[in-house]
Amino acid sequence: MTPLASNLPPLRAIQAFEAFGRHGSVTAAAKELGVSAGAISQQIRKAEETLGLKLLERRGKTVALSSWGRIYHAEISRGFNQIREAQEILARKRLESGFTISCLPSLAIKWIAPQLFDWQADHPDAAVRLEGTEMEPRFGEDQADFRISYGAKVKEFDHYAELFTDWVVPACSPALLAKHKLRRPADILGLPLLGIEWDRSHSLLPGWPEWAASIGENYSKTSGELTLSLSSAAIDAAVNGRGFVLAQLSMSADEIASGRLVVPFNQRLRMSHAYFLAWDRAALEKPYGPELRTWITSISRRQEAFAANWTPPPVKPG
Repeated sequence: MTPLASNLPPLRAIQAFEAFGRHGSVTAAAKELGVSAGAISQQIRKAEETLGLKLLERRGKTVALSSWGRIYHAEISRGFNQIREAQEILARKRLESGFTISCLPSLAIKWIAPQLFDWQADHPDAAVRLEGTEMEPRFGEDQADFRISYGAKVKEFDHYAELFTDWVVPACSPALLAKHKLRRPADILGLPLLGIEWDRSHSLLPGWPEWAASIGENYSKTSGELTLSLSSAAIDAAVNGRGFVLAQLSMSADEIASGRLVVPFNQRLRMSHAYFLAWDRAALEKPYGPELRTWITSISRRQEAFAANWTPPPVKPG
């Protein structure tokens, strides 16, 4: 390497010279770089001093590239063009870094959505769309990047991991509980009950008949059970004093912790299957894709540990 090749001008000087050569104008170069025309001229002189060559020459009232300047500009332009191309690639990748998480509706509303704000705050460059739907997406058709679903639906995907197995507990509003003296768990069956109409493909999910059997009782609908199609709607109805609900801990923890729901008896049932996370392999090639998968897995582990050690808060006397 010759002494000239190893003695590089300051980057700002090269940048000023490249902009001048591209525009053919000190004023235009200054405008692009957000500096004064005098600053551009000063930086070009620094480049000339370092190189020991005249890069510009005067032609009448104008200034243009010298023969040395044309050679130098042609070569450094290749480098700057590569940098600009890299910037464009990053810009495109940033647009591609958006994710769609497809999730069962109630789990989306009550479990992952409140926590997703925290992940988004730590990754402000990643756009996330959360879609609540019972339909399983088809990966590879831009329908979703990740899917959170339940049970046997896992067989529809190639890449997946188990998340957590939930529990249901009998919960109601403090106002409803205050109106009734409950001496034993079976007394709940005589009060208004809120049922949940699970998707038919989700087999063996616990409802009031299963809960009654767990305490050695027979269940009948003489108490006037109201059935809702979404767990989240049933939980909200219970908060509003409409009846008892078999609330999933993952979806009702905030309501129970805040006292909007109370659990008079810790007679809970474990759900028959686990929730799982499936993903499109292409999602892991996007910026933040592996991080998002790891985060969903980590909050699921916390949910599993929380449920294993959970006990209902004491019920305050009405």
